[in-house]
Amino acid sequence: MTQGRAYRYYEFVMAAFVTVLISSNLIGPAKIAQLELPLIGSFVIGAGALFFPISYVFGDILTEVYGYARARRVIWAGFAGLGFASFMAAVVVALPPAPFWQHQGAYEIAFGSTWRIVAASMIAYFCGEFVNSYVLARMKILTAGKWLWTRTIGSTLVGEAVDSALFYPLAFYGSGIIPDEKLPLVMVAQFTAKVAVEVVFTPVTYKVVAWLKRAENEDYYDRKTDFNPFTLRA
Repeated sequence: MTQGRAYRYYEFVMAAFVTVLISSNLIGPAKIAQLELPLIGSFVIGAGALFFPISYVFGDILTEVYGYARARRVIWAGFAGLGFASFMAAVVVALPPAPFWQHQGAYEIAFGSTWRIVAASMIAYFCGEFVNSYVLARMKILTAGKWLWTRTIGSTLVGEAVDSALFYPLAFYGSGIIPDEKLPLVMVAQFTAKVAVEVVFTPVTYKVVAWLKRAENEDYYDRKTDFNPFTLRA
């Protein structure tokens, strides 16, 4: 990857990544859905699980095409966007409602996440996304660029495992919201659902990656990359 090189679609992928990430944290968490699945029966899932895996798809695309260093900048952009959105949601919820506005309670349910949950979400996102990108970059070298599906699914398995293992205990252990003994079951269910979304999107990932590699004339290998997550150098 040439230092300072301009790309035609990098910013669009970044924008899509950040949009999906913020949507997963602001739209999804307030709703718990129950699906009736063949052979499985009732399956309870947080609606945010529908959004969040898509950010991993974009993360895979970024690392596969542009390399870890460019993906790192996008992860930091998402972290900043998520922090700003969470802060502003807290500010808006705290504003005193007008006497004639009768929807404060519903608004608080939808957007009033506690700071413990927000902090847990941001920590889990930060660690999970960087692990996902690192694993994919390393696997690309090990596989010599072959078998893309092994990298996208393999990196997601590790990244989502880190995300789930951090988020649920940090957000809910001892809180009474979810019984502590049920946390492992919830973690496994959410992890399974998120990985399943990645698997379903694999054909789409293949097409987008192939198109971007042609359009950008780029297929980066992280052979000499500094994998330090705490830098924005590309």
